[in-house]
Amino acid sequence: MATDAPPPSKSQPQLPTTEEFVEVQESAEFGELRRSHRSFAFPLTIGFIAWYLLYVLLSNYAGDFMGTKVVGNFNVAFILGLAQFLTTFLIAWWYERHSSAKLDPKAEAIKSRMEGGA
Repeated sequence: MATDAPPPSKSQPQLPTTEEFVEVQESAEFGELRRSHRSFAFPLTIGFIAWYLLYVLLSNYAGDFMGTKVVGNFNVAFILGLAQFLTTFLIAWWYERHSSAKLDPKAEAIKSRMEGGA
C-alpha cells in the first residue's frame, strides 16, 4: 500500500514536563485560545439547549399548535423536528469553520512550541 507520508522517525519526540504544561496553561496565549473557544461554544450550546427544550415543551403542552397542518400532511411538530436536525448540522459546520480559522492555528502554534522545545 503506497502512501505519500514520509516514514516514521526513529527518534522519540521530547515530551514536555509538568512544569512546561503548567507554564503554557498559565500563559496569555493559552488564555486567549480558551476564551475564543468558550465565547463561541458556550452561547451556542445554551441556545441549542433552549431551542430543544422549547420543542419538547411545545410537544408536551401545545399539542393543538404542534398538530397544525402546514403543507399536506406535514404539521408544525414535524417541521420543527426537522429543524432540530438542520440546526445540529449548521452548528457543527459553523463550529468547524470557527475552529479552522481561529482555534487550530493558535493551538498548533502552542503544540509545536511545546514539542519543539522552542
